[in-house]
Amino acid sequence: MVRHNNQLPENLPQLQNLIKRDPESYKEEFLQQHQHYKSILEVFRLIPNKFNKSLDEIVIFLAQVAHCYPNILESFPQEIIDVLQTYNTVLDNEMRLTFCKALIQLRNKSLLEPTVLLSLFFQLLRCQNKNLRQFLETHIIADIKNINAKQKNAKINTTLQNFMFSMLKDSNVRAAKMSADIMVELYKKNIWNDAKTVNVLATGCFAKTTKVMVTCLKFFLGTSIAESEHDDSDSDSEPNIKEIIMANKVNKKTKKREKQLTKAKQLLAKSKKKASKAPVYNFSALHLIHDPQGFAEKLFKQLEKNNDRFEIKLLTLDVISRLIGLHNLFLLNFYPYLQRFLQPHQREVTKLLQFVAQSCHELVPPDVLEPVVKTLANNFVTERNSADVMAIGLNAIREICTRCPLVMNADLLQDLARYKLYRERSVMMAARSLIGLFRNTMPELLHKNDRGRPTETTVSLETPKYGHVSANDFIPGAEILIDNNSSENQRNFEIDSENDDNDDEWIDVNHSSDNEEINSRNDKNTDKEGKAENDSVVRNKENPKRKKKGRSMKKLERKRLKLKTKENSRSVEKEIITAEKKEKASLISTERLLTDQDFMTIDMALAKQQVTYAKRGLKRSHANDTERGDFVKLADIENIYKKRKHDKEARIESVKKGQEGRERFGYKDGRQNPLCSTTNREKKKTKAFQMLKHKVKGKVKRSFKEKQIALRNHLLKQKRMK
Repeated sequence: MVRHNNQLPENLPQLQNLIKRDPESYKEEFLQQHQHYKSILEVFRLIPNKFNKSLDEIVIFLAQVAHCYPNILESFPQEIIDVLQTYNTVLDNEMRLTFCKALIQLRNKSLLEPTVLLSLFFQLLRCQNKNLRQFLETHIIADIKNINAKQKNAKINTTLQNFMFSMLKDSNVRAAKMSADIMVELYKKNIWNDAKTVNVLATGCFAKTTKVMVTCLKFFLGTSIAESEHDDSDSDSEPNIKEIIMANKVNKKTKKREKQLTKAKQLLAKSKKKASKAPVYNFSALHLIHDPQGFAEKLFKQLEKNNDRFEIKLLTLDVISRLIGLHNLFLLNFYPYLQRFLQPHQREVTKLLQFVAQSCHELVPPDVLEPVVKTLANNFVTERNSADVMAIGLNAIREICTRCPLVMNADLLQDLARYKLYRERSVMMAARSLIGLFRNTMPELLHKNDRGRPTETTVSLETPKYGHVSANDFIPGAEILIDNNSSENQRNFEIDSENDDNDDEWIDVNHSSDNEEINSRNDKNTDKEGKAENDSVVRNKENPKRKKKGRSMKKLERKRLKLKTKENSRSVEKEIITAEKKEKASLISTERLLTDQDFMTIDMALAKQQVTYAKRGLKRSHANDTERGDFVKLADIENIYKKRKHDKEARIESVKKGQEGRERFGYKDGRQNPLCSTTNREKKKTKAFQMLKHKVKGKVKRSFKEKQIALRNHLLKQKRMK
């Protein structure tokens, strides 16, 4: 191999390349450079605040070839770590960055332990150099990701987590904030998604520095607003398939266009698949908190004590409300605290209404929430407010009642239900949504006119009680499978019933005797009624006025009796039907293993029951959806129905707004020089119709007779010419 001794001491990149190819041949040159590095380092320690170019180059060179001579450069990583630890605040920014890059290269070549390097980098986060801090943050995240790539390294993770826990309490705001950001990023990337990380970040919510506290609170609120906006913006780039197909029909058919069409169809299918998927929310962190009750109480205590900005208060209230709703916590002071802010003029009032609804659950005592609902009704749902304010108030009451229906009483509900006839559409729709909710939960609170025709589900509804958990020992709706069973299952049921009949027949003596007693009582009553009627007839003969009064009284009594008997019969029928259904469902649930197909039929039948009337087989146009998620959506409270403006002025105004900033519609002159002359064809378009009338007439399709005449004239003309 040819040696270039004259160039090597000065040309470090060339020497680096040659050493990587053949380390043994260039060992002398390397040792020479190593000695030179030691001497420069000693000089640099005397003046650490100045940039040393030769040291900068030689450190990078040694880091590149360190794996070729591991025994000689054994102390090299520790020397650089010592320099950074001793002079980290004094060092020049470029020199500090060079040392960090050299250490990262050594770490990539497995010549340095990850815990040593990462603990050093966490200390360097205190430096007043933004570029360095960002560089270190990206490396820390990438390095921890690589460590846990194949399997989670518990030993390194625990040591780093403990170090970061101490960093969160650091006096330096930048270092604490950066460590919190790193932990949040690692959680989002599913690297450190365990309970320890979450609970370490939970302690950050009580940090004295506002930046760290806000970062930790935002972490518990899930995805940020910027990310959601970014996700929404991607949907604008999705293709409109109708436009592409139309263009493909009209334009010339080429292979390129066909490829574009197939690609567009694939993109559309992908976008539809995305839309069909449920939205992913990063709310699992709230589930991993060890002591949610204590955490919520501490946050609320901090909120009352601190005098933070209104935005930070909103973040804290949001976290507390989510904790209460998710874990069914008891924080009874939270509701009166929020009640003070429930005014229409309050800033961000819709968010506060969302927090109230979010913090409600079935175990909250109705006495605690009742003043909140009354405050909403008094402050929002009054005619002195605008229609939008009234609609938002009604929406908020509806969201509270979906989570805690026992809060509402009959008088207040009937008052709010009267707004279904309000002149403004937004208020009317909000009131109707409230009526629709109680139709499916507690219809007896509504006025008789608002209950609607009872469906099969509402007939079998039971009034909820505070603290009562309705646990079924059967699968609801499983009784449908008896009707839809195969012939074999039906035979099995018939055999079972025959066996039951063949057993010794038991006679219910008490039941029969009770019937006899009832019949005898009825006979006595009829005798008494007959005697009374005879007496009344005798009296009425004497006085005709009494006769009329007696008849009217009898009619009223009969009507009352009929109504009572109808109500009693309905309640008895309801009890019998529900008992039969439960019996059938429990029979199916215990005697059979249900398949996926069975569950599908049950779900379909339950959905059908929601829209099928109790007596007739008629169906409603839609069913009210009472299902709710873990958290309240702000859109549910801000949902206001608006009536379109149909007057001409409003429509013209909207058309003009749409035309702003748009090119003029019509013929576009594509000439480069606008002053050049136009063709005769273009001039025709500007001329009056009377001037072109005779020319246009020639283009009209002639009849057969006209053609004959023209041909005759033409032939006569030719004959004359000869």
